Amino acid sequence: MDEALLRSLTPSVLTVLVRRGADFAAAEDAVQDALVEALRVWPADPPRDAKGWLVTVAWRKFLDATRSDLARRRREDRVEEEPAPGPSSSSDDTLQLYFLCAHPSLTPASAVALTLRAVGGLTTRQIAEAYLVPEATMAQRISRAKRTVSRVRFDRPGDVATVLRVLYLVFNEGYSGDVDLAAEAIRLTRQLAAAIDHPEVAGLLALMLLHHARRAARTASDGSLVPLAEQDRGRWDTASIAEGVVILQTALARDRLGEFQAQAAIAALHADAPTAGETDWVQIVEWYDELARLTDSPVVRLNRAVAVGEADGPRAGLAALAAVDSSLPRHTAVAAYLHERDGDLATAARLYAEAARLAPNLAERDHLTRQAARLNAGRGR
Repeated sequence: MDEALLRSLTPSVLTVLVRRGADFAAAEDAVQDALVEALRVWPADPPRDAKGWLVTVAWRKFLDATRSDLARRRREDRVEEEPAPGPSSSSDDTLQLYFLCAHPSLTPASAVALTLRAVGGLTTRQIAEAYLVPEATMAQRISRAKRTVSRVRFDRPGDVATVLRVLYLVFNEGYSGDVDLAAEAIRLTRQLAAAIDHPEVAGLLALMLLHHARRAARTASDGSLVPLAEQDRGRWDTASIAEGVVILQTALARDRLGEFQAQAAIAALHADAPTAGETDWVQIVEWYDELARLTDSPVVRLNRAVAVGEADGPRAGLAALAAVDSSLPRHTAVAAYLHERDGDLATAARLYAEAARLAPNLAERDHLTRQAARLNAGRGR
């Protein structure tokens, strides 16, 4: 049984039912029932047309559920007779489903969960485990999201930027449970890129590939974080880097720059450097300037301060950092790093310790604590 095939067919089958008049929640339930039936039937009797089989069975499941629901008798009267078997979907169907799952009426968390369920084909249990929440909690979140989008018209143009932000949220969750969300986000973004010709979709795919290529080198054997400058570049995935660079170059050639393309360009410059010391920090600062113009994001300005510190020296970096809101997460950690680069080890140690107390997760806290301990030990000697 090819579960990957089933998951890849899920969005197009779901959109067929929605276009035929099923509301989103009922259609999604019917598709899940059809997937369960496929898992039961296909090993012994695989269909010649997998997608057509799923469409037919899902539509029957939907009709059965509608006809058995007395409270929805009026809607049953409007349901058309069952169409002939076979798919009637296109890449546009999948694209519309992305837009629906990333609808602005949903919270980011709900949009992510619904995208993983409806477009990704993951089970509620898998999504709950990935986000480390009880399955019942995730079921409620998905149920509320389905009810919300069931009231949304399916024939209106969607916002590509919102879809990309949802996919990037999925990617940044990384890995937990039995679902690799980073890999899942790459798969879904590839699927989106096949459905829509848009340079920012390509930019996001390139960014994901370039970041994911460094994944194996980001942690040591004991699970501790390894900063970019200290990573073993021999462990980077060169095939993913090469693919990401080609995709990025093609997108940039269209001269429609967006934030994900700019972020990918920065990631490509890091990936292109044979050693940390050979990183082209001057060009990275230029790309951060482009990114700041596109987004006006305080996080971008924070990261730019680090790049300025590398390109023009730590004092220039500290001057750039002074213009960034000090309450921003990781601001203190950046200040500590730049003060260390400037030779002010006492201030750096104090700031590393403070940053550790503010760290958003255990891995970062442990890393920053070790940096403070290292400097304090050095000063003691």
